[in-house]
Amino acid sequence: MRNYKKEWEDRVAFIRQTLRVSGAGGIVYGNSGGKDSALTGILCKAACADTLGLILPCSSQRNFQQDKDDAMEVAKQFHIETRVVDLTPVRDAELRQLTPAVMMLDETAAANIAPRLRMLTLYAVAANENRLVAGTGNASETYMGYFTKWGDGACDFNPIADLTVTEVYEFLEYLGAPRCILEKEPSAALFDGQTDEGEMGITYREIDEFLLNGTASERNRDILQRYHSRSAHKRHPILRYEA
Repeated sequence: MRNYKKEWEDRVAFIRQTLRVSGAGGIVYGNSGGKDSALTGILCKAACADTLGLILPCSSQRNFQQDKDDAMEVAKQFHIETRVVDLTPVRDAELRQLTPAVMMLDETAAANIAPRLRMLTLYAVAANENRLVAGTGNASETYMGYFTKWGDGACDFNPIADLTVTEVYEFLEYLGAPRCILEKEPSAALFDGQTDEGEMGITYREIDEFLLNGTASERNRDILQRYHSRSAHKRHPILRYEA
């Protein structure tokens, strides 16, 4: 287990240094009501008093109920400024405008609209208020490619990028985060009933066992390899032609 007292000090210092170098006056992040956004928000608030969490529900009922309530619980406990922007009408308008160009939008393409709208909203607020956008992705999701390119994968800095899901939970336990965050089933809530582990077909415990210790069953190695290889483009810089 990591020394989370030292992790706290080092990550808060990293955020402060990032702000100093950028000349930004504050931070904005997406407060989804999940574990990763909770840890990012807590760290950012400790480093910068002017930290803003945006709750950005979009279509999924869970966004408007459990996730919103949990996000508010974190914000209340750690005194984080919060604003809510309902992106559902924007998503609906985008789908209507797409109709002439795409006869049938598949489930994955449609689901990824919400994270990209959230990114757009975060950067609009950041640009308007001289803030940096803090990322909320963890190492387990990054390895699997379980994030939306130019959506939740877009940020100016990420203070938790090297932590596995297991370590995110350990860190939150150390910080005394609300039980609603620690006990809820991980879900991007891109559509009702969706869970991360159900969609990937492997648990975060099994992913982290591989990342931290190199052990996995043959079945899990197949899943890990398939997700990791097909998502390589998400982790690499943009390919650019050079004459």
